[in-house]
Amino acid sequence: MIVELKGHDQNQSDHYDDTETIQSAIDKVTILGGGIVKLREGFFFSGPLLLRSMVHLYIDAGATLRFIYDMDRYPPVWTRWEGVECWAMQPLLFAQNSHHISISGSGTIDGNGSPWWKVLNEARRINRREPLYPIEQRLAALNPSYRDQPSGGGGRELQFLRPPLLQFLHSSNIELRDITLQNSPFWNTHLVYSNTITITNVHFINPHDAPNTDGLNIDSCTDVTVKDCLFDVGDDCLGLKSGAGVDGLRIGKPTEHVMIHGCTMRGGHGGVVIGSETAGGIRDVSIESCTMIGTDRGLRIKTRRGRGGTIEDIKLNNCRMEQIICPVVINCYYGPGGPPPDSPVFSLDPQPIDITTPHIRNIQIHNLTALHCKAAAAFIVGLPERPVDTVHLTNSQFYLSLDTSVSKKEAAMYRGLPEPEGRGIRIRNVNGLFLEAVKVEFPKETEETKRTLLTEANVHNLIVSET
Repeated sequence: MIVELKGHDQNQSDHYDDTETIQSAIDKVTILGGGIVKLREGFFFSGPLLLRSMVHLYIDAGATLRFIYDMDRYPPVWTRWEGVECWAMQPLLFAQNSHHISISGSGTIDGNGSPWWKVLNEARRINRREPLYPIEQRLAALNPSYRDQPSGGGGRELQFLRPPLLQFLHSSNIELRDITLQNSPFWNTHLVYSNTITITNVHFINPHDAPNTDGLNIDSCTDVTVKDCLFDVGDDCLGLKSGAGVDGLRIGKPTEHVMIHGCTMRGGHGGVVIGSETAGGIRDVSIESCTMIGTDRGLRIKTRRGRGGTIEDIKLNNCRMEQIICPVVINCYYGPGGPPPDSPVFSLDPQPIDITTPHIRNIQIHNLTALHCKAAAAFIVGLPERPVDTVHLTNSQFYLSLDTSVSKKEAAMYRGLPEPEGRGIRIRNVNGLFLEAVKVEFPKETEETKRTLLTEANVHNLIVSET
């Protein structure tokens, strides 16, 4: 079955609300056993929509589905927000407990995020730390323990739990193809507790100054393939997550069996980012033939004491990075959203190991070329009580930038660590680092800053060949 809908002129946003029309078409197709809802050329203006099983949403070239900004239109739903299960605003386009859903076409889904970003930026400007708006107060009442929940910096203390543009929750057999997803209020696309997902030639677009606007977050999901996509966003481009702290450990669902191939990342805080929500574990991730230009970091693994989980079997091969602050970051002292630097969480001394102590092992990086590295070639820092275990870095070249205006300490966002001595490969609390055919080339600098290996503390089984 095919249901076709015709859009409006762009300037008619004040005159139309297509929510009921689009939702009725989706529901009708599902009831009749599946089919296509096709949005033809023009603009569609909608409040939140629920995707259903067996629905193919097709958006024509020249068609734009734009969401209406009105906080009261997005009621609380039980979901996961920054690694914790809680009540949050309903995603703009939301599928739950559904299967065999696809979104394709050469059109655009626009989250109309600007007014959402403005609210958060104003709260940050005046250092507001409590709920104020009615929707925030309602969420605070539904989430009475929110002050004790971990946060990645998105605004949990405000309970301004902005919605992602697109979320699949407890769903399976999902395909996204050829579509542009842009201007999300919060994360752009969020996959949670879902499996068997293919994403091909999708453009994830957000302004570089839009807060917390990650491109794609794969959160406690299995069997995900991301191919030939473009990311140009305001935060992490592609994130792999599995829950934060005690709540993430309670759920205990890993992200695993993920293949990322042929993607381009521009801007944002990181290209492929693992964490900092790592409690359920993240494993068997392959990153192949990707290009990262102007992202703050390239491959970025971020966690800290209290986050928990094992990150293992991560492979990056045949990738190219340019104009990166630091191409490779493995950071167990990740700071944002955490306690002050003098907290035991960031202590340089060994702390008791428990279920919330993260573990990173078996990271393989091959055939990486990184040009114009601004702060450092690599940052590999584990915990003294649980070092990073086994990192292979082979056949790779790092060329440091002539521009030294970016500080060495900007290589990773950390707390509690001393400032590094140089811009080479920083190593601390690592057991088993194998370097083969690795080149780090410096521009003209003082001898102190030209040391390739910055071994600081607790480094064992360091093997260097043809460096």
